[in-house]
Amino acid sequence: MLHVERGGNGPLLVLLHGLGATGEVWKDVVGDWHGSWLVPDLPGHGRSTPIDRYSFGSFASAIANVIPREPVTIIGHSLGGVVGLALASGWFGVDVTTCVGVGIKVQWTDEELEKAASLAARPNKVFATKEEAVERASKMAGVPLEHGVSEVDGGWTTALDMKAFGVGRPDMPGLIMASKARTVLAAGENDPMSPQEHLKELVPEPVAFPGAGHNVHVESPSSVLTLLAQVAT
Repeated sequence: MLHVERGGNGPLLVLLHGLGATGEVWKDVVGDWHGSWLVPDLPGHGRSTPIDRYSFGSFASAIANVIPREPVTIIGHSLGGVVGLALASGWFGVDVTTCVGVGIKVQWTDEELEKAASLAARPNKVFATKEEAVERASKMAGVPLEHGVSEVDGGWTTALDMKAFGVGRPDMPGLIMASKARTVLAAGENDPMSPQEHLKELVPEPVAFPGAGHNVHVESPSSVLTLLAQVAT
């Protein structure tokens, strides 16, 4: 079951968070959005339940089940951006008019993939206090989280299902080719995970957010809103 929050009126914007985060990271974006919005916690994250196997397709299939059958704009951060591109293919029955991928890591080394696979095999660590678990969840997400933990026998743990780290390397050229939506790739100019030179190999004019790092939607939500106002339909 997915935890979903929705509000506003007008054209629908779907916002997808990155690996380890929760939908709460978009709160400063949706607070000033002019239309309606829908923010899920991805499967195995936050207040959503885990799934048996994590792939970009399984994430997209789960999210498609909670998106109304109407034209939507999708913005996704990091992993959420890849899921958004999968939805933009039309394979999952969602009518995506514009897809914005922010901070997607498009190039992976074998060592990075091995590290991710190693993390996916680790059990969730149990902490004695909620505060310790919140600190750990926030560190993994790279942003402050309140809903990234859950209570278990013996204490508290991160809500993130570690198996989600095994999602693998996205086929970005294939996803962009398959997209039926207007596709925009963007990243903070100081984002080490998504440098502009990598994005330029995929799209001719990626968007750079001046002064921002990987989590521009938290660092500078106004910059994200400005871009959405330009591209959303």
